[in-house]
Parts: sequence; structure tokens; C-alpha cells
Amino acid sequence: MTPFEKHVGQPVSLNRDNIDTDAIIPKQFMKSITRTGLGPYVFDAWRYKDEGYFGKPVAERDPEPGFILNNPAYTNATVLITGKNFGCGSSREHAPWALHESGFRVLIAESFADIFFSNCCKIGLLPIVLNESDIKQLHTLTESTPALSVEIDLINRCVKLAGGEFFLFDIDEVVRHDFLNGIDEVSATLMHAEEIRQFEARHIATHRWI
Repeated sequence: MTPFEKHVGQPVSLNRDNIDTDAIIPKQFMKSITRTGLGPYVFDAWRYKDEGYFGKPVAERDPEPGFILNNPAYTNATVLITGKNFGCGSSREHAPWALHESGFRVLIAESFADIFFSNCCKIGLLPIVLNESDIKQLHTLTESTPALSVEIDLINRCVKLAGGEFFLFDIDEVVRHDFLNGIDEVSATLMHAEEIRQFEARHIATHRWI
């Protein structure tokens, strides 16, 4: 996982509550046995009028012109601002995989589903919780200014706008430490590799029948 201290990028507003994982990546795209190739199908049922399937070329799709992510002004958006209970529904890991592969690096919401939040942290997709008032202000600013730029400062725990506005956020210190140092669960475990080997050696020596 790449260390995350600060990120500067364009935000896009998806102002809806209770967006579930099937909306983020519909079930028909979960047939792949890898975590790659999912990016083009993020919010597929909202993004296209026709029904998609894994491997269907984008050129053959019928886009929904009113959906925000089809707006060329937000092609390079890397920060998604949404509402309450984002990522609810199933525990599918494909949802954060797809969001990350599609280019998003930060998700800002009023709240997240617990398992979805955890799955995001495992791949370096930073989920940030802001209060209702701050979220509403961010939606308004993002919708009115397509060229808006935001800076996510994890060191100082704040979201900064070019105009000088900023929003402070709380984050679990363990989660923050892991993002700042680029540590996922596997690398955190491997940091104790020698201790694990010593334990295994002692265990085998005293339990030879296992």
C-alpha cells in the first residue's frame, strides 16, 4: 500500500444516502476471479441505460447523460463526496476495488457501513467522515464549481479548499498510522515475521505430534 499523507484532487458530488454495494458495483460484475478490470463498471446501473456485463466494451454502451460521472467536467475526479451510510448492503470487497481502480483516492461521507469502511482501509482508499453541516457545504461548493480543487491532509486531519475553507475530521489513530506509513494487514503481520518464526519453532518443539 502506498503511504498517504496528502492528496490534492477534484471532488465530485453524488448527493444520495444509503448507496449500497450493489449500486457501486452490480452483482453481474463479480464473476471475475481477480480484483482488476472493475473500474469501468462503477455505478453501472446508474451510468448506463443498457445492462452491462463484465468485458462489455464501453463503446457499445448507452450512457445516461444526466448521471454526474458521465459529465466530462468530472472525468478526472479523485474525491467522491456522498451522503449517509455509504457502502451498505453486502460485504463484497469488489465495491472499494472498483472505486479505487476507477480513480478515486478519497471518499467523504456523513457515515459509512462498517465492513465497507474496513475494506477501503485495506487497499488504501481513504474514507473520511464529516458532520452533516460540512457535508452539505461540500456538496454545494462541488456542484457549483466543477473546477474545484480540494486537499486532503491526513497529517493534520483536515479537508482544505482553495478558497481557504477547511473541515476538520476525526479518524482512528491506528487507521491513520497505517495510511501514513503505507501499511496494510499483511505488511503489519510481516513486521513481526521473526517473532512468528520463533513462536512456530517453540510450538513445534513442544508439540511434535502436531
